[in-house]
Amino acid sequence: MPLLDGFIEPTFLIAFVVAVISAFVITAVAALVFRMAARKRAWARAFIRLCRRPFRIVILIGALWIVTSVYLTTTPDLTLAVDFIMRALFIAAATWLVAALVYFFEEVIAARYRIDVRDNRVARRVRTQLRMLRRISVVVVIVCAIGTVLLSIPGAAAVGASLFASAGLLSVVAGLAAQSSLANVFAGMQLSFSNALRVDDVVIVENEWGRIEEITLTYIVVHIWDDRRMVLPSTYFTTTPFQNWTRRTSELLGSVEFDVDWRVSTGAMREELNRIVAQTELWDRRVAVLQVTDAVGGFVRIRVLVSAGDAAMLWDLRCIVRENLVGWLVAENPDALPLGRVEVRQPARRPTTSATSAAREQRPVTEAPGLFSGDSEAVHRGEEFTRSMPIQEISDQKL
Repeated sequence: MPLLDGFIEPTFLIAFVVAVISAFVITAVAALVFRMAARKRAWARAFIRLCRRPFRIVILIGALWIVTSVYLTTTPDLTLAVDFIMRALFIAAATWLVAALVYFFEEVIAARYRIDVRDNRVARRVRTQLRMLRRISVVVVIVCAIGTVLLSIPGAAAVGASLFASAGLLSVVAGLAAQSSLANVFAGMQLSFSNALRVDDVVIVENEWGRIEEITLTYIVVHIWDDRRMVLPSTYFTTTPFQNWTRRTSELLGSVEFDVDWRVSTGAMREELNRIVAQTELWDRRVAVLQVTDAVGGFVRIRVLVSAGDAAMLWDLRCIVRENLVGWLVAENPDALPLGRVEVRQPARRPTTSATSAAREQRPVTEAPGLFSGDSEAVHRGEEFTRSMPIQEISDQKL
C-alpha cells in the first residue's frame, strides 16, 4: 500500500495529534479571553455568538493543512489530492469566518443606532444601508472563494481563458436572461443608498398600511398592520408611487370628522377636545384644532386635527378623541346629535275660479328692478348697450 505510507509513519501521527491539540488549546485560550471580556462588553458577546464556530474550524483545518504539507510528501499524487482538499476546506472555513465577521461588524455598528426611540430616522437609514452592505459583502466573499477554489484546480487557468474569450457573447445572453433580476438588484441598491426607503419606515402600498420589515437585493417585505406580510419586488418602489409617512420625521397629523346638528356648541366641544388630549400621553402637544369645515345638507361638518409622535400613536389618539367626543355629545350636548327633519303640511282648500280671477284683478302688479330699468343709472346703462345698434322703424305699407 504505497499510497498510505505517509499516513502510517509515527512522526505523521504524532504531528497530527499535536496539531489537533494545539488547535484546541488556541481556541480555548481565545474563548477564555473573549468570555472574560463579554462580562462587560456587548461586542465580545456578539463575537462569541457569531464567530466562535468558524474560528475553531479555521484554526483546526489550518493546523492539519500545515501537518499534511510538511509530513505527507512520499507520494506526489496523494500529496496533490490532499493539498487540494485541505486548501478547499480552509478556503470554505475562512469564507465562513469572514462572513461571520461581516455580520459581527454590522451588529456592532447597528447597536449604536437605536430604533426603539421616537426620532429614529437616522438610525433606520444607517441600519438599512448596513444590511445592504452586509449582503453585498457576503456575496462578494462567496464569489471570490469559489473563484479561488476553481483556480486551484490543475488546468483551470485554460478553462478560465476560454471562458473569458467568449465573455462578450455570454454577457449579452446573461443580460437578456437576467434583465428583470438585475433591475431588482439595482433598484434595491438605489432605494437603500438614496434614503428613499428605510427599514421600519411606515408606508402605504396597494392601499395597505404597514412598515418596511426587510430590504433585500431583489425584494422588499412590508409588515402589514394585521401581521400579514406583503412581498414586493424592488422595482415596485422605483416605478410606482407610494406613501412614506416617515420620510423626514415620524411625527404625523390625523383628522377626526363629525356630522352633527346645527345646534352644536362648537366652543364647548373645543374645550372638551383640549381636555381629552391633555390627559393622554399619545398627544405630542403640537396640534389640537377643532374647526367647522362645512355646513350643508342639514348637517354641520366638524373636523378635529391632532398630532402624535408616530403612526401607531396617532391611530390610537384618533380613536380616543373620537370615542370621547361622541360620549360628550350624547351626555352634554344631545341637541347636537344629527337629526333628520320632515315637515308635514295640511293641504289648503283651493278657491273657486271666479274668486281666483277677482283676487288676481285686485292684486297690484309689482315690477322688480331689472338690469337696465328701475332708475336713471340703469336706463343710461341700457342706452350704452343699444347705442351702437341702429333701430329702424318699418311702416305698415312696407309690410
